[in-house]
Amino acid sequence: MLRIHFTDADLARTRVAAGPDPLWEICTSLHRFQSRRGRWAYADWYRSARTRVHDARLTRTLGTVLLPLVPRAVYFPDFLTPPEGAHGLDAGLEAVLATPRRRVLDEVGLLARTSGAPAWAPRLAEPGLRKELVQAMRAYYETAVAPWSDHVQARVEAERTARARTVLGHGIEGLLQNLGPGVRWERPVLHTAYPRDRDLYLNGRGLLLIPSYFCWATPVTFGDTTLDPVLIYPLSHEPQRGALPQHLDHGAPLTTLLGRTRAGVLRAVASGATTGELARAIGVSASSASQHTTALRNTGLITSHRHGASVLHTLTPLGAALLRANTPVSN
Repeated sequence: MLRIHFTDADLARTRVAAGPDPLWEICTSLHRFQSRRGRWAYADWYRSARTRVHDARLTRTLGTVLLPLVPRAVYFPDFLTPPEGAHGLDAGLEAVLATPRRRVLDEVGLLARTSGAPAWAPRLAEPGLRKELVQAMRAYYETAVAPWSDHVQARVEAERTARARTVLGHGIEGLLQNLGPGVRWERPVLHTAYPRDRDLYLNGRGLLLIPSYFCWATPVTFGDTTLDPVLIYPLSHEPQRGALPQHLDHGAPLTTLLGRTRAGVLRAVASGATTGELARAIGVSASSASQHTTALRNTGLITSHRHGASVLHTLTPLGAALLRANTPVSN
C-alpha cells in the first residue's frame, strides 16, 4: 500500500499532466511485455508491437537491455523517466543523457538490491553506454509506441476532460476520490495499491497526476522521495474495437458520412459534453441527442461515462481520428 500524505497546500498544487509522457509510456509499455494481467485491454497493441519489434530487429535489444532495466517490480531507475519527458521524447531523452554519473550509479545500485540489475548496468554511468541506451529507447518508442500515439493521445485527452469537470464540480478532493478502483481518498491521505508498503509526504510540493495508457491496475511513483512527486495512474479500458467501418471511410466529408446533425454531435463531443449540452449545442431535444450519442457510441466513435447526475460523452481514438481526417488544414 502506498499512502500519499497531503497538506492544504498540496491540494492547491495538485494537477493533471497536459498529455501523455513518452518516457513513462515507454516504461509502462515494457511492463506489458512482462505480464499477462490486462492483456485483453492491449491485445491489438501487443500483437502489433511484437511483430514490429521483430521486423525492426529489436528483439534482442528488448530482451537484454530494456526489459532487464525496467522490470515490472518494486523499482526501476527514476532517471529513465525525467520530468522533461512532459515536453516530448527528445527533451526526455536529452535529460536521460544528462543525468549525473553519481545519480545513475546510486539508482542502478538500488535496482540491483531490490529487483536485480544486469551486470552491465553500472556502466550506464559512462556517457557512451548511456547514449546506446537512449538510442535503444528511441528505437523502441518509434517501433512499438509511436504507431499507437493517436490512440494514446485521444484516451488521455478524454481523461483530462472528465477530470477537469470533476474538479469544477467537486474540487481536487473530488478528483482524488475517483482515480480508480484501487485508489481511496481519506483526507488527508490518498491510499493506493502498491508493490510494497510505503509513505510519501508531499510537504507542500503538490502532486502531478499523469494518466498513462500502458499503466495497468497499480499506480507508479518515483522511488526517490526528494524528486517532485508524481503519480502515474492507469486509464480505464474497454474492449478494443476493430478498424473503422467501411461506410465511415475517411475520404468523404463528415456530413456525408454521418449526416449533418450527427456530424454536429461528433464535433461537439470533441471537447467533452453531456447529453443536455449536446442538445443545446446542436438545437435538438435531449431525447434526440441521446439517440444520436447511442448511434455514435455503437459505431465506436464516442464513449460515455456517468459523471454525477449526467452522462459525459468524449471521443474514442477512432472518433478523434475521423474528426481530424475531416478537419480542413489551414494554410
